[in-house]
Amino acid sequence: MTEEISNAKKWYVLRAVSGKEKKVKDYIDSEIVHHGFSDYISQVLIPTEKVYQIRNGKKISKERSYFPGYIMIEAYMIGEIPHILKNIPGVIGFLGDKGQPIPLRLAEVNRILGKVDELSESDAELNIPFILGESVKVIDGPFNSFTGTIEEINEEKKKLTVMVKIFGRKTPLELNYMQVEKE
Repeated sequence: MTEEISNAKKWYVLRAVSGKEKKVKDYIDSEIVHHGFSDYISQVLIPTEKVYQIRNGKKISKERSYFPGYIMIEAYMIGEIPHILKNIPGVIGFLGDKGQPIPLRLAEVNRILGKVDELSESDAELNIPFILGESVKVIDGPFNSFTGTIEEINEEKKKLTVMVKIFGRKTPLELNYMQVEKE
């Protein structure tokens, strides 16, 4: 029976109140334990990505939901399982046709899970699109709170050359992505 169930499990997407994904996941996990659904529901995931910020000159990494308001769940949807999942506090319903659970295609699951793995692996990977001529504010280093314009972008080294006015003269500064923010 369990072999048959594990082969019939598919991935579904639950819609949840944005910002409450973690609470909903915890609640689902407790329901699995409480009702003994571990044979029917095997994984509950919240796709997250690492975001870096600078606070008080320190680089802080924070996880944020990659798909806000969505929770991925691998389950065998039989009997009361869809009904119980829909009635969990914070759950809006299933992503699909009229709120009925429609499984994700395998290609979609692999793409999403691959993206999640890629995001958790790429520790220092930053995707900050700066534009030449854009005005930025220096938020770290000796020129903190100075404003300047981007003259050059080196994506390989994740560095910018920013022209800043110091004592009435334009001076080029080489700064990394984490030392500036868009104005």
